[in-house]
Amino acid sequence: MITWQGLDAVRLEQVRLYVSGARIKAYGRIIAAAHEGREAFSASYELITNDEGVTKRFSTHLVRASGESQFAINRDGEHNWLVQTADGTVRSDFDGAEDIDMALSPMFNALPIRRYAFRAGRRVPAGEQAQVPVVYVYLPEVRVEAATMNYTKLEGNQVAIEGPVASSTITFDENGFVVDYEGLAERV
Repeated sequence: MITWQGLDAVRLEQVRLYVSGARIKAYGRIIAAAHEGREAFSASYELITNDEGVTKRFSTHLVRASGESQFAINRDGEHNWLVQTADGTVRSDFDGAEDIDMALSPMFNALPIRRYAFRAGRRVPAGEQAQVPVVYVYLPEVRVEAATMNYTKLEGNQVAIEGPVASSTITFDENGFVVDYEGLAERV
């Protein structure tokens, strides 16, 4: 079980993880107080990856003062994503995305960090870069879009990231899970 507290707002995320090799099953929840025009919300999620650590299924239940919503994102056998909401289903390749990334969550950065920072059990040298196409989930507005996250390996257990909403530095543990996400959250 891992818990992070927000550094930029009153927010907690807790996730229970089952890890087997590169495969991850994660059951988590983000609880956030209202902050700078963003309404308070709670988002419960479930994430399942395949044996290579690539996302297979993701679902969330979002609760806000304005109402509740649920949506699911699944990857089919043809490398397309199926986004299912109350409004219907959208099928897209999301520019070749292999991962989900969810705004305000340090948990989802572990997916590419584990695949790119620990290839074949060796640490990747500083300066190596990876452009990671993702299905990006914005909270609490429940917007899903294709995005690219850029990861650059720094010294030790750190990566610099650039994404659709911010650039920052992440420190991760020996298993590739975030310890500190500069400006966003830290493990408690």
